[in-house]
Amino acid sequence: MLLIPAIDLRGGQCVRLLQGRFDAETVYAQDPLTVLEQYLALGARRIHVVDLDGARDGSQGNRDAIRRIVGRAGRDAIQVGGGVRTRQVAEELFALGVARVVVGSVAVTQPDEVTSWIREFGADRIVLAFDVRLDEAGTPRLATHGWERQTETSLWDAIERYVAAGLRHVLCTDVARDGALTGPNVALYGECVRRYSGIEWQASGGVSAATDLHALAATGAAAVISGRALLEGRLTAEEIEPFLPAA
Repeated sequence: MLLIPAIDLRGGQCVRLLQGRFDAETVYAQDPLTVLEQYLALGARRIHVVDLDGARDGSQGNRDAIRRIVGRAGRDAIQVGGGVRTRQVAEELFALGVARVVVGSVAVTQPDEVTSWIREFGADRIVLAFDVRLDEAGTPRLATHGWERQTETSLWDAIERYVAAGLRHVLCTDVARDGALTGPNVALYGECVRRYSGIEWQASGGVSAATDLHALAATGAAAVISGRALLEGRLTAEEIEPFLPAA
């Protein structure tokens, strides 16, 4: 399992939100390259970048910061999500040297359109981001538009729409765990892998300690996204070494 550090951008700064709430923001660095350098020094070779302004309203105000991150980390090192709602935006990010674009809300609302992107750009270059909240029965239901809109669509129904298109990468975030350092939803990712073993699952939300990384690895997840735990030094270089490419 690969550890992918996260850089969340809002107004050009590196921030973290608690459970996707824009009124619960912590600024970690005014210049995101400061955080990027820390990640690269740890040995990270793939970075997950989220344009929070794009996720909320579709704006592309963090494009300069993304350009700088790609320029420092190198082409094919970065996956970017947040506000990727049109083919044009995806094409512009690829032109910057982004390895993969992460498609969220429109993967729920426009599956036919996004299916055409998978076929056009290739399954390895598109990551579908499905953000979920568990209902009372424990079924993961999708949240969209920066987690501000809740739907009745289940994660499983959403995945089924894309199986025939050769879907390869899915990033699944348990919104209730995101930024909370309460531990990941291991049972959810175990179920994801059990149902769709051919998909390379990226787990996100709740990582707070090295034990969480090992528990997620045991589910068969291909990768885990971590932001706050790394930003706050809760994971040491020695602890994360087994989950980095050089290990």
